This record gives sequence, structure tokens and C-alpha cells, in this order.
Amino acid sequence: QVQLVKSGGGLVQVGGSLRPSCAASGRTFSSYAMGWFRQAPGKEREFVAAISWSGGYTYYADSVKGRFTISRDNAKNTVYLQMNSLKPEDTAVYYCAARFTYSGRYYYTLSDDYNYWGQGTQVTVSS
Repeated sequence: QVQLVKSGGGLVQVGGSLRPSCAASGRTFSSYAMGWFRQAPGKEREFVAAISWSGGYTYYADSVKGRFTISRDNAKNTVYLQMNSLKPEDTAVYYCAARFTYSGRYYYTLSDDYNYWGQGTQVTVSS
């Protein structure tokens, strides 16, 4: 089992920045590909960003590309989501997710690909 504990999130004005993080415990974090998803009120959960366990491969949703950066520190068992130039449409509950993988090159963009989920953290962008 992998437990994911989130921190960060909160309220920020348009154009501001936040950096939620997700700390993992239980198994070898460096063997897990990680992803961030979000869910806005009345909408389905959507993919935001993903990173391979090596950290060398990342992928972003078009809506956040160029503004968000996913990264990880395997020594600290933590994945980060640096969010810059925030917009009101970024307002959502953000979730981190983990999936075991043998290859350091793989990342995953579908929520069904992930086995473990952290609790959500609210991000609110006010105009």
C-alpha cells in the first residue's frame, strides 16, 4: 500500500502561484509514476500533469501547459505541482495519484491507470 498525504493549496488571486505537494509513504516511492488531477464543481475529474518515476518524463494537459510544472524529489518521497499564472478556471479540488511501474520512462494520463489516491486539496483562484 501507498499512502499519499497532500499539503499546499489554498486561496490565491488571479495571476498568483501555489505549490501543492504530495508526500508518499509505505512502499518505494521511486518505483511509482505520479499524476495530478483536478475536479471542479459540477465537472468530471480531469488530468492535469504526470511524471515518470525517474522524473525524466513529464506530460501536461493543454490547459496548464506552460503554467504548471510537475516535479518530484525521490529522496523526500514527494511530488510537487508548481502552479503559476493561475486563472479562475483553475479553481478545483486537486488530487495526486500513484501507480507502480517497472519503467522509469512511463507516465499515465488516465485516472483509471492509477492505484492510489491522496485526499483532495482545494485550490481557489479569485478574480
